Amino acid sequence: MQNSSVQDAMNEQIKMELTSAYAYLAISACFEEQNLSGFARWMRLQAEEELDHAMKFFDFIHDRGGRVALQALDQPKAQYESALAAFETALHHEQRVSAAINAIYTLAVRENDFASQSFLDWFVDEQVEEEKNAAFAIEQLRMAGDNPAALLMLDREFGKREGGED
Repeated sequence: MQNSSVQDAMNEQIKMELTSAYAYLAISACFEEQNLSGFARWMRLQAEEELDHAMKFFDFIHDRGGRVALQALDQPKAQYESALAAFETALHHEQRVSAAINAIYTLAVRENDFASQSFLDWFVDEQVEEEKNAAFAIEQLRMAGDNPAALLMLDREFGKREGGED
């Protein structure tokens, strides 16, 4: 049986992961409207990853005999002034997710919930990759600056992202 405080924190994390997915889907739609289909694809795949993350928590709670309590999601921001601003939002989102994962891990340690600690190890590692990818995109976009040709080249490159994890 899962510790109730860890379960509550994981239910909050499901909301955070779904909120992230919703935000990335909104950013994808924004890029589609701007005819930046490569960036749109990258964000759509990111949204799918976040849904997968939410489902990992969902399944883990059930596997431990717990109760999933889904919560309402806020409407995400729909428009961004630039690709750089959208990816900066993505990095900020990932940093918040990392902090939340770390807080759950700290709670699991305090509660001697070893199964949850083991489960969360994957997320700790995943968040390093998530932050790295968003930071890389930001640096690429900063180098491109206001050059439309560079932006289109990056859009094409980001569109080559492969789907699926694990």
